[in-house]
Amino acid sequence: MNEQNNLFKAMVALGIFFAIGMSAAAFILGVQGKRAMSGQQSITVKGLAEKPIKADSAEWELSVSVTQPTQAEALEKLAVERKVVEEFLLVQGFEAKNWSVDVETLNPHFDEEFIKDTPRQVQHGFDAYQTIRVVTKDLNKVTNANKALLQLRAENHPVAARAPSYLVSDLENIKMSLIAAATKNARSRATEFVKQDGVKVGVMKSASQGAFYILPVSGDAGDDSYGGVYDKSTIDKTARVVVTIVYSIE
Repeated sequence: MNEQNNLFKAMVALGIFFAIGMSAAAFILGVQGKRAMSGQQSITVKGLAEKPIKADSAEWELSVSVTQPTQAEALEKLAVERKVVEEFLLVQGFEAKNWSVDVETLNPHFDEEFIKDTPRQVQHGFDAYQTIRVVTKDLNKVTNANKALLQLRAENHPVAARAPSYLVSDLENIKMSLIAAATKNARSRATEFVKQDGVKVGVMKSASQGAFYILPVSGDAGDDSYGGVYDKSTIDKTARVVVTIVYSIE
């Protein structure tokens, strides 16, 4: 009987010893795990900043094209029509220094004709082309001239024009100011995310800039704008930057 009591006491002591050992091990592992987690904890957030901007210059491209029986006649007719366009620009308030003229281009002119029910390209004379590029800071003149060009075309002058491009200078400074604002926005978002957990946002661990957008007012960057967007069709625009920042958690 005494032997059984002694065996029972030994087993109880051994159990207590193992329990204490396991508790101590769990405590040590818990402390180490907590320290490891505290060193690894972080939060990743995106910061957004945008502001209204306005175009301060414009580029406008016009082209003249004619077709004549010979090369000489094509170049002569082209010179006449180019002069018409230049006079039009002067009437619209532009000075000669506001535009540049590309070198004339000559190409054979082909028409499709059916020979025994078979379509073939047959040369009939020559095409002559020339491009005039207008660059100015007077945006209203470009806008008004683009509208007035319709009358010139109605008078059967062979001139066409692309839509004006309204550009913004000093884009780098605009981008830098937005990055600073987006970084501040990212920290505010991170602070808002963690404030319920009794922890604080620590130092910045990494940061990357996303795409830089120049959008029409109330415009959307779209789903395919990974590399950024530069709207040139409007005078009033919105500049936008997105940054991604990883902060440590304390």
